[in-house]
Amino acid sequence: MKILYFSWLREKIGIDSEEIKISEKIGDVNELVEFLKKSSEKHSIAFQNMKSIKVAVNKEFANFNTKIQDQDEIAFFPPVTGG
Repeated sequence: MKILYFSWLREKIGIDSEEIKISEKIGDVNELVEFLKKSSEKHSIAFQNMKSIKVAVNKEFANFNTKIQDQDEIAFFPPVTGG
């Protein structure tokens, strides 16, 4: 699975992407986030306030209950605002 980080998430975690192999226990985005939070302190800090994070699965906006598979691409980013 390819995971992409954008904006301040990239800055807090310190990388713009990573490849991981998920287990059968990770079935949706929420479970992936919990896995990532346990993987490092930087991930844990970055994912503290989930209300300020949006997600896309395979380049389509998704929610945190969206089912995921090992070959998916997951992107995490802050909400976009315009003016």
